[in-house]
Amino acid sequence: QVQLVESGGGLVQPGGSLRLSCAASGSIFRINAMGWYRQAPGKQRELVAVITSGGSSNYADSVKGRFTISRDNAKNTVYLQMNSLKPEDTAVYYCNGDVTIVAGLRRAYWGQGTQVTVSS
Repeated sequence: QVQLVESGGGLVQPGGSLRLSCAASGSIFRINAMGWYRQAPGKQRELVAVITSGGSSNYADSVKGRFTISRDNAKNTVYLQMNSLKPEDTAVYYCNGDVTIVAGLRRAYWGQGTQVTVSS
């Protein structure tokens, strides 16, 4: 199986920065797209950013120009650099990976989530 483990969340003041990391491990043949989602209390989970295996990326309009997604394919790790954070960025952030495992099966895997709180 495959495990995704996030790290880097925490409490930060408005205008501050955080960097999230998500490392994938297990029976991985290939990781296709990787992405970050978030879910605020009382709201649906939403896409924040996604990056393909080739490095192409897309962002939610609400984070464009402030967040940057990147990945290290050698380490099976995806990052989310979050700058100019706002209180409305407060949410649990989840890592998602579109993974082909060694048996040839392909499916989406999720991390356990990491809390990001933006508050003064």
